[in-house]
Amino acid sequence: MSEPIKVATVTLNPAIDRTISIPNFKVGRVNRVVHEQANAGGKGVNVASNLSDFGFSTVVTGFLGAENSYIFEQLFARKSIEDHFVRIDGSTRIGIKIIDEVHQVTTDINFPGQEPEDTDIAKLFEVVDALTADCGWFVLAGSIPTGAPVELYRQLTEAITAKGRSVALDTSGRPLKVAVEANPTLIKPNIDELREMTGGQLNSEAKVIEAAKVLVDEGIETVVVSLGEQGALFVEADEVVKAIPPNVTVKSTVGAGDAMVSGTVAGKIKGLSLAECARLATAFSISAISQVGSGLPSLETIESFKAQVTIK
Repeated sequence: MSEPIKVATVTLNPAIDRTISIPNFKVGRVNRVVHEQANAGGKGVNVASNLSDFGFSTVVTGFLGAENSYIFEQLFARKSIEDHFVRIDGSTRIGIKIIDEVHQVTTDINFPGQEPEDTDIAKLFEVVDALTADCGWFVLAGSIPTGAPVELYRQLTEAITAKGRSVALDTSGRPLKVAVEANPTLIKPNIDELREMTGGQLNSEAKVIEAAKVLVDEGIETVVVSLGEQGALFVEADEVVKAIPPNVTVKSTVGAGDAMVSGTVAGKIKGLSLAECARLATAFSISAISQVGSGLPSLETIESFKAQVTIK
């Protein structure tokens, strides 16, 4: 029996991303907005959006505030994404992104999320268990909402891998450190997150690779370490690849990490080599920083970006 290629993403703490463009943004001054838009967001939602644009069947779940779910429902309908979110009382949080294209920096202002009840968490596990019948990959992404147990990602990873399915995990802090004990298939920490996990200084590329290798030796198949504008390291048991992006104009850093996760999972499902996974993931990430908003550009644009990625 072939492995199902449908992908499910789990977003425990989604947000409505309100992106505001302010050239030469200055703290403590009057600033004028030149452009603004609101998008259904959250790391897992962004991953599902990207994978849907790339041609994969995608499913979303997690916790969604019942009072303002319409903006998410519109996105899911437009992109034919299956909606299995657990609705909870209250409103989904707002995340404000202030983009200064002149200085190529983004300022995030994140509101707290709604707190799920124990019954909501139990319902989520029921949904995830049902989805393992058809979904070969699960992407667990983003923060854990206030009041939810810090072990929630670890528990979800254990439940999913027990059914023989693959898990990509993209979170940070204590939830990440606890969840890696369950050996997800793939993780994507940045340098700071890897340093926090391992306690190492990581002041050289060799040290970064060494720290990632320790995690691989402990049972994680693929560790992707994002290095910002320097690219990313893709580390597995028998191979290490570095992907270096070209110099591009950064319009927004919102969703760049989510795009890298999306591209890596897409490459894994397609059976690409680690080097080609790295190339595709970096092309996805370039597409994210080259635009304001979520989703992928045309497949032709992705191919163009892939051709500009240097692989070592």
